[in-house]
Amino acid sequence: MTLPTLVAAFDTGTFWEALSPETAMGRALWATVYISVSAQVIGTIIGLFAALGAMSRFVALRALSGVYVWFFRGTPVIVQVFFWYLGASILFGFDLFPREIDLGFMTMSGAALAGITALSINEGAYMSEIIRAGIMSVPPGQTEAALSVGMTRGTAMRRVVLPQAARIIVPGLGNEFNNMLKTSSLLTFIGVYELFQDAQVRYSSNYQPVEVYFAVALWYLLLTTIWQLIQIQIERHLGRSDRAESESWATRIFGVGGPRRSWA
Repeated sequence: MTLPTLVAAFDTGTFWEALSPETAMGRALWATVYISVSAQVIGTIIGLFAALGAMSRFVALRALSGVYVWFFRGTPVIVQVFFWYLGASILFGFDLFPREIDLGFMTMSGAALAGITALSINEGAYMSEIIRAGIMSVPPGQTEAALSVGMTRGTAMRRVVLPQAARIIVPGLGNEFNNMLKTSSLLTFIGVYELFQDAQVRYSSNYQPVEVYFAVALWYLLLTTIWQLIQIQIERHLGRSDRAESESWATRIFGVGGPRRSWA
């Protein structure tokens, strides 16, 4: 089939309908955003406690953190999603996730809550290692100096160590959230109406996969690009490295517009 034939076969009406946020796509887009943001925020908090546990003086906390990271990094996300959605209620003997939850400003399905739970716990295992690496990058002398002026270990961690570690943590956190925006598509398998689920519904009704999946791919690309721009500004604010100042946003995202250092 020639290129002109392919272009003629492309249904622009279906494509623009699938791309329009004024249709059901708008609800699906909002679901993808709030699920991803919620899971990343909760996962980062879990990761912080897991990282502190891994660095604790208590063997039990270190072992617990190690097992947590080992298990949730070593099993597929989709398996964890199905466990929390289908298996957790049977395991604990009561319904963890009701059919719907009224939050006042919106109604969230139980499937979405189960998905956020699964993605958050999984993300916490990855963020634990990122945060631990960031904390360990801060010279021990910083903590010793803080303790010498009368700070407790908790205060020293909060006021001295973590602000410096944030410069190391933020790039990794940004990459994880970029992945989270795409990983949220796995929740379509438990009935959550997000971007990929919307594409599935549209395809089942019009059997035009090229137009539908190209449109949803553009939405994911838009979301990840917006986040990359936000991440660049955060890194510049924190002064992560000379790269943040010397490279433009076009260079960071597309690899054009400026020189790039060779790894060799």
